[in-house]
Amino acid sequence: MAETFRWHNEPAAWNGNADALSLKTDATTDFWQETFYGFRRDGGHAYLRPVSGDFTGSATITGIYETLYDQAGLMLRLDERNWIKCGIEYTDGLMHFSVVVTRGVSDWSVIPLPGLSPSAPLFVRLTRHDAAVRIQFRFDRDAPWQMARLCPFSAEDAEFGIVACSPERDGFEASFRDIVVGTPISRALHDLDHS
Repeated sequence: MAETFRWHNEPAAWNGNADALSLKTDATTDFWQETFYGFRRDGGHAYLRPVSGDFTGSATITGIYETLYDQAGLMLRLDERNWIKCGIEYTDGLMHFSVVVTRGVSDWSVIPLPGLSPSAPLFVRLTRHDAAVRIQFRFDRDAPWQMARLCPFSAEDAEFGIVACSPERDGFEASFRDIVVGTPISRALHDLDHS
């Protein structure tokens, strides 16, 4: 039986399902815990389903990134203080591949993407192997996956899905296709499998 998705902070404007979903963010939506900024935020939009054990989850994402911190991607979530979000985030006038890992407090890493078209689809996947999570992305379905992060994280039952936030405005538009969860990919970190 297919797992059911649910909204954590349902946006006012959205339609679709895990096959094809689009949304517009509500005002000042975000996920963050304390580090540097000092605030706690758990008001971003996340469309999530339960996950157990090892898995690989993925989606294809597009967004109209225009304003500081506009962001769309994947989320793995235990609770307000333990989660990962990864995807495109607009900062310093440039799109970046961004990963925030939160285990009590948040950290943030970015990979600048100069020259990337704002309309380029992002293929992103997250794999959990025991208590480790690997995050990968690519912009061409036939290109090799690029690893963005390998980090420790809980092996407990959690929720996985997509996330979208716009801390500085409302109305950020994001679209998601093919939100899937399946068998984990190989543990070989440097396998050049393009699938």
